[in-house]
Amino acid sequence: MDLRTLILTLMIKLGVVAVLAGFIARFQAFRRLILIEERSPRQKLIFASFLGVPFMLGVLIRLLAKYQATDLGLEVTVLSGLLGGTITGLVVGTMVSLPAWLISHEQLAVPMAVLYAVSAGSARWVCPDKEEIWKFSPFIDLSLYRSIKQRFKHPGMDWQVLFSLVCVVLEITRITLGRLVNLHRVNLFFLDSPHWWSEALIVLGTLVGVGLPVRIWNNTRIERKLETQERLLMQARVDALISQINPHFLFNTLNTVSSLIRFDPETARTVLLKLANILRRRLKTQIHFTPLKQELEFIDDYLDIEVVRFGREKLQIRKEIEPETLDVVIPSMILQPLVENAIRHGIGPKIDGGTITLRASRHDGRLRVEVIDDGVGIRYDRRPEILDSGIGISNVRERLRVLYGQDFNLAIDSEPGKGTTIRFEIPELITASPTVPIEASQVSP
Repeated sequence: MDLRTLILTLMIKLGVVAVLAGFIARFQAFRRLILIEERSPRQKLIFASFLGVPFMLGVLIRLLAKYQATDLGLEVTVLSGLLGGTITGLVVGTMVSLPAWLISHEQLAVPMAVLYAVSAGSARWVCPDKEEIWKFSPFIDLSLYRSIKQRFKHPGMDWQVLFSLVCVVLEITRITLGRLVNLHRVNLFFLDSPHWWSEALIVLGTLVGVGLPVRIWNNTRIERKLETQERLLMQARVDALISQINPHFLFNTLNTVSSLIRFDPETARTVLLKLANILRRRLKTQIHFTPLKQELEFIDDYLDIEVVRFGREKLQIRKEIEPETLDVVIPSMILQPLVENAIRHGIGPKIDGGTITLRASRHDGRLRVEVIDDGVGIRYDRRPEILDSGIGISNVRERLRVLYGQDFNLAIDSEPGKGTTIRFEIPELITASPTVPIEASQVSP
């Protein structure tokens, strides 16, 4: 093979490796598998199938179309052994070598595949930290330089050098053995060149051919881990916000009980029973999303407590709920702080009481919920700070921001002496099974 043809073949070979590695990484099942280091036999078989099938097609193309650049049997077998272990390497090596043995009668194809798999699997086995394998880089000069420099500071086994030596030794072994046995009419496929420096390019191509998929798939692993960490962080933030609301609600309710217990013990007992019902429901449904219907049932229990406190003649409740909104999923405990604000700061200061109106409607794939009171309203000088002050409204705003990003709207319309309307809009999400928890990631944009 002349130098120009060899260089072109090696470039196409690396292009094929990159394309196949990117194609395999698009499968969700494969993305999950590369996050697992200790795989079950079934998972090893699936992992081997992802690697073996596409690369076996490359071997078939080499056999049928006489195009050497698509045969990556050594690279994928070593790759499988490093990432999946000896068993996975043996399965993949068998898959990619059988066509060569059956079609082209390459007698040493299967034994050499066993050698590749055992060598790479052994390198994986002796490596105590499997994350070192994912650090293997096709940019050999830079990675080896940093690795060797690090070992001068902290002497020890350099796993990157070991993995590189495995690739180099196996390719040199294939070339040497191939030249030897081909003289005796025993077939073994390998890229050959009459010059030592062009042979060095072949060995380098094998090294890069193994390292390139590792880097591609490691980037996929990192992305998956970042997504998981982001989801866990969002979950923790939502949990923190909910835990902030619950003590706030409990504290205010107990204040109501304390104000009643001396002069109206029976009413205080009724309030405590209502509170027990609310807490029991919250303990039974530790989910972050719930259908609007269930959230309204919770609000009914809460309003029963407030009606006991204020009296039915001072606190009136109205509902204007469109029936088709009842199955729309909303964040749990999202209405209670808004209703509590309307009662405490809107209706509470009025001597003659007032009315709380709950309104829900759907518009263009979005749910609009309004909590309206005809109370004292909000002074003009307090409007700029109202969304960021206190626990109630600021908590609701933060939860909506965490769960929906920028795809929500929270607004306050108020006029002193006439009342306040707190309105939020969120993307519409309907569940057919209200008791099934909905993950926050399902509604995040």
